[in-house]
Amino acid sequence: MNTVPLSVPALPATASPLRGLLGPCLRGALFVLLITGVAYPLATTGVAQLVLPQQANGSLVERGGAVVGSALIGQWFEGAAYFHPRPSATTAPDAQDASKSVAAPYNAAASLGSNQGPTNPALIANVQQRVAAYRQANGLAQDASVPVDAVTASASGLDPHISLANAQLQAARVAQARGLAVARAQQLVQQHTEGRVLGLLGEPRVNVLRLNLALDALKAGKE
Repeated sequence: MNTVPLSVPALPATASPLRGLLGPCLRGALFVLLITGVAYPLATTGVAQLVLPQQANGSLVERGGAVVGSALIGQWFEGAAYFHPRPSATTAPDAQDASKSVAAPYNAAASLGSNQGPTNPALIANVQQRVAAYRQANGLAQDASVPVDAVTASASGLDPHISLANAQLQAARVAQARGLAVARAQQLVQQHTEGRVLGLLGEPRVNVLRLNLALDALKAGKE
């Protein structure tokens, strides 16, 4: 029995098995780019601006037509006439030596905590110093309890809130410095207290920036 050999055409020397995949790969990459890089960002931005415009634009706080801060990022307040925020461990480059850093509370460009553990001697010394200063500033007894958020920084260093207990302990000092009745200062604290998220998560808290702005507005007769 005679067999006829099959002839297989030889591929041109310049042909590549990947040549036919180039077009589909480019079209697929372009499709993914348009969906994930254009359509999805535009859709999420549009929904955010429609549903939560204030939050989508940074939760900015205005006073007299000027932006004075964000409800999401704390600010450093000093002086007896203001409620003081939670300590912040953020830093900034030293103006004299860029290789070093200096304390810069609530520096939004350097969100961080101290990364010091509970047995760190430096942390213990800082907390003890803050406890003593807090008691002295607010006229508390030497053995009075101090809210933990009054003497420790948050993990982000940007926490805009303090606990309700912290705000209430500062009310007497603020009232005395501003010539207000303590009850009036405590009333402002209650008015600016935010409840638990969804009624379940977290604890009641006070936004320090908004509370201090309310105090200034009270002084200016614009409440």
